[in-house]
Amino acid sequence: MKPDMKKLLNIELNRLSVEEFRKASKFPVIVVLDNIRSLNNTGSVFRTSDAFLFEEVVLCGITGTPPHREIEKTALGATLSVKWEYFSKTEEAVKQLRNRGYMIISVEQTAGSVQLNNFRINKENKYAIVFGHEVKGVQQEVVDLSDNCIEIPQKGTKHSINIAVSAGIVLWEFFKAFQQGGIDEE
Repeated sequence: MKPDMKKLLNIELNRLSVEEFRKASKFPVIVVLDNIRSLNNTGSVFRTSDAFLFEEVVLCGITGTPPHREIEKTALGATLSVKWEYFSKTEEAVKQLRNRGYMIISVEQTAGSVQLNNFRINKENKYAIVFGHEVKGVQQEVVDLSDNCIEIPQKGTKHSINIAVSAGIVLWEFFKAFQQGGIDEE
């Protein structure tokens, strides 16, 4: 075995404790879940938000809330580290986030959406990224309140990707941009 390919033990990963995570400076990204049915998808988004040191997860409508064992199956404790709040209506959450200075970005296929690889993330902005229902997507009323819509380029016969996977792809792009300092929006 090559010495530089040794699998690291958990203790060697230098992970933050929950308390250290809560005190750490976060990237200015809030994830908004608009009526997500699957508790496993919700848990996965918590875990991804923790991994990328994002500010908060906002749960809306029928989206389940912690504590719940089905969320924890995929969150693996991230519901304890990542701040979260619940709104019965996604539109109210989005309006409050806009008032707090966040750009509202819905992940949805719309007539005017921008392909994710063409969307330019500006590190000077704060972003609220909305992911929608597994079948119905982001509500039109929320799309109407958005500053922009982005979509993941797809070439196959299916034109949708599971919410947890979509969140991983989109949030990774935001993490990379903030990690690297971001680039100007066009």
